[in-house]
Amino acid sequence: MVLPGRTVAKIIVIVEKLKDWNSYYPVEQLMTPQDYLVNWDENLYESKGTKERIKIINLCRNYKYLSHGYYCSLLAEARGHSVIPSVKAINDLSRSFLYNLATEDLDLAIQKAFKNQSPSEGFCINIHFGKTEREQLQDVARQIFDLFPAPILQVDFEWDKSWQIKAIKTGGINALTTADEDKFASALDEYSAKIWRKPKAKKKYRYDLAILHNPNEEFPPSDRRALANFIKAGKENDVQVELIEKKDYSRIAEYDALFIRETTALNHHTYRFAKKAESEGLVVVDDSMSILRCTNKIFMHNLLHSNHINTPKTLVLGKDQPDQLRQAIEEIGLPMIIKIPDGSFSKGVYKVESLEEVMRVTDDLFKKTSLILAQEYFYTDFDWRIGILNDRPLYACKYYMTKGHWQIYNHAQHDKNGVLTGDTETFPISKVPKHVMNTAIKLAHQVGNSLYGVDLKEKDGKAYVIEINDNPNIDADVEDAIAGMDLYHNVINDFVRRIEARQ
Repeated sequence: MVLPGRTVAKIIVIVEKLKDWNSYYPVEQLMTPQDYLVNWDENLYESKGTKERIKIINLCRNYKYLSHGYYCSLLAEARGHSVIPSVKAINDLSRSFLYNLATEDLDLAIQKAFKNQSPSEGFCINIHFGKTEREQLQDVARQIFDLFPAPILQVDFEWDKSWQIKAIKTGGINALTTADEDKFASALDEYSAKIWRKPKAKKKYRYDLAILHNPNEEFPPSDRRALANFIKAGKENDVQVELIEKKDYSRIAEYDALFIRETTALNHHTYRFAKKAESEGLVVVDDSMSILRCTNKIFMHNLLHSNHINTPKTLVLGKDQPDQLRQAIEEIGLPMIIKIPDGSFSKGVYKVESLEEVMRVTDDLFKKTSLILAQEYFYTDFDWRIGILNDRPLYACKYYMTKGHWQIYNHAQHDKNGVLTGDTETFPISKVPKHVMNTAIKLAHQVGNSLYGVDLKEKDGKAYVIEINDNPNIDADVEDAIAGMDLYHNVINDFVRRIEARQ
């Protein structure tokens, strides 16, 4: 039985030669590239009363450019089918410089896995759908699979002062040994059961919502009590809400929607989660475009300027252009604020009060980024934070500066709870000054229709945008102090609205 509005998956396995599958149990749909590329008939795979997603497991012998394997993945994406491996994974693996860059984050995991292993000659491991027989390397294997999702991966390791990945290649099922065939079949069975199919137990709910969070994050967008409130609100609205973490990347297809409650960045797994979920047809908050736009202050500076939205006077400074620094001082004056393009939670933001300070701070920052921002400084006791979802205000708070400091967060001082932060005060939406609310809504509308937190200062009866956050705080007893559980219900109901609008 398929519940109304649910999406089920039809799995199709593609093999180069039908004999390549002789060692395995029969599957629902087994095809050759000829069947899929030339003889495909979409009408044969439509079932009345259900909304079936076509899932392609491409097990061709190789995925070289313009090969059968390559074309099967290419046409799968063109037809709107979910496919493993994707064309992106195929292309990334064909360019060693790309996977060298993508696996930089793996270095710590690799060194940890080999902590007690002496240097030796290089060796190779096989990864079947994220699984490897080497238990010590299972975490590494899962991360590699998350970066390059392909049925079979062969990873070469070498010792060069430390253990490193030398190469990552795809493998074919026709080349598996008898022992490897058993491991591959087991991994495929687990992969199919956990990823491609909807768990039966979840069908008692209308929809499944995944909340991506990091339980060890220093400044999480939502604390534990707020996350519990989202789960509670979900149940009360017939939505199954499950907390997931970075390690659950490959499970995204299980859900109808993804809610990111972890601090986002472009070169980060949060952005990859958003892109993956969107490719699987999920509703995503915050979506990848919002992350792209909000995490870069250079983009936001231009957006504010082009839409005539008030913001402190700001100049973009380029590397190796010292004349711009003096120009900034002349136009903006001292003290001024220097910002990196992608900082968050007051990190990467510096107050400079002399030419010497400007030179020292900018010299250091230009080692990490080619562009920085110089911004007018004016002190206020607090910043307004207006939470906006789908062009509508969700909450309004005043975030006060830390005592004796010019920012909300004082990273130089700590108490028993961690970094010192200022007080907060929550306001009814109706009590927010109109010019503050209107400015916040105007900016959010220009960025998208997702969940945003707009920070503003008031000066001389005007509202000035300081920044916009793509995954703003929603914490218990702070942002929900006025609305209570209604805030969480509003968020859950918006997910339901978005899911049903797509259907």
